[in-house]
Amino acid sequence: MKKYLVTGGAGFIGSRLAKKLTAHGQVTVLDNLLPQVHAGNPDNVDRVRSCGATLIEADIRDREALAAALNEAKPDVIYHLAAETGTGQSFDLPVRYNDVNVMGTANLIEAVRSAVPDLERIVLASSRSVYGEGAYVNDAGQQVLASERRAEDMEAGDFSVKCHANQPLSPIPTNAACPVAPASIYASTKLMQEYLLHQAFWGTRTQIGLLRLQNVYGAGQSLNNPYTGVLSIFCRQIEEDRTLNIYEDGEIIRDFVHVDDVVSAFEMMGTIDTMPDGIIDIGSGEATSILVVARLLLDLLDKPGDRYTITGAFRPGDIRYAVADISRATDELGWRPQIPLADGLSHLITWSRSELQNAMASS
Repeated sequence: MKKYLVTGGAGFIGSRLAKKLTAHGQVTVLDNLLPQVHAGNPDNVDRVRSCGATLIEADIRDREALAAALNEAKPDVIYHLAAETGTGQSFDLPVRYNDVNVMGTANLIEAVRSAVPDLERIVLASSRSVYGEGAYVNDAGQQVLASERRAEDMEAGDFSVKCHANQPLSPIPTNAACPVAPASIYASTKLMQEYLLHQAFWGTRTQIGLLRLQNVYGAGQSLNNPYTGVLSIFCRQIEEDRTLNIYEDGEIIRDFVHVDDVVSAFEMMGTIDTMPDGIIDIGSGEATSILVVARLLLDLLDKPGDRYTITGAFRPGDIRYAVADISRATDELGWRPQIPLADGLSHLITWSRSELQNAMASS
C-alpha cells in the first residue's frame, strides 16, 4: 500500500482526490484551511475528516511545519495542489502569490530532499494559464505566436487576438507544443512551480508529473470566493436575483471540465505503473463562451434569460480563448472526460441552491 501526501488537500479538488486515494493506500492531507477558500463551505474539509485521511493544518510557507509533515507521512507520492489561485487577485497581491506558489514550492522541494529523498513522484496541479493566449493560426493555417492583447484596443471594443504584425488570428486547441507566455502574475507563478520541480529533481529517481488544468467546476467550489470559479459565482448571483456582469463582449471562450473528471486524471497519475513524462493537458476539449454558459445557467435556474449585462469591461491578464487539446491525456494516460457540461451544471445548480438555502436558514 502506497503512502500519499496531498498539499492543499482539503480544498475543492484536493478533498475529492484524498478520498479517492484512500482506496490505494495511506493518505495525509496538508492544508492551511484559508478562510477565503473554506469559509461557509465545510463539506470539503468534512470529506477529508470522514474518509480516513490524516489532516494536518499547516501552511506550505511554514518550513518547519512542512518538514514535520513529510517526516510524519513519509510519502511515496506527493500531489502538490496548494496554491493561491485567481488571475485578478494576483494582480493586486503579487507578493502573496509568489510567497505561496513559488516559495511554497521551494519549501516543499527542500523538505522532500531532507525527509523523503527517495520519493517516487510529485504530481503538480498546474494551469493552462501558462500558455497565455495559447495556440493560434494565421490565414494560411500556420501556427504563429499570438501577441498579448493591448489595453488600448480593448478600450476601443476590439477584443480580438492578433499576431505581432497586428493581423487577426484564429484560435485552435492548445497543447504543450505551444510556447508558454504567461499573461498574469498567477500564471507566472504556476509556470515557476513547473520549472522549480523539474530543475530540483533533475537526475534523481523522483518523477515529475504536470497536469495543466482548464476551468474546473462542480459542487464544492466556493460560492463566496470572488476570485475563482465563474460558474459557482454565477449560480450565487442568479439565485440572489442579481444581474450577471459579463466581461468584454461575452465571447470569451473557456473549456469547462468537471471536478470529478479532473480528480480521475490525478488519481491515474499517482497510481498507474508508468506515469507519462512531460505535460498533460486536462479539459473537456470543448469550447463554450461565457455568454452561452450564462444563458444556460439562467435557463436551468428558471430565471429570465436576459438577466445579464455585457459590460465591455476587461481585466489585466485575462485571455480570450482557452480550450485544451486532450489527445495526450487520452493516448498516454488513458483518460477522457466523462461528464457533459449540461449534466455537470445541473449537479452544480442542485448543490449551490441547497447551500444557499441552508445559509439563509442559519443566518
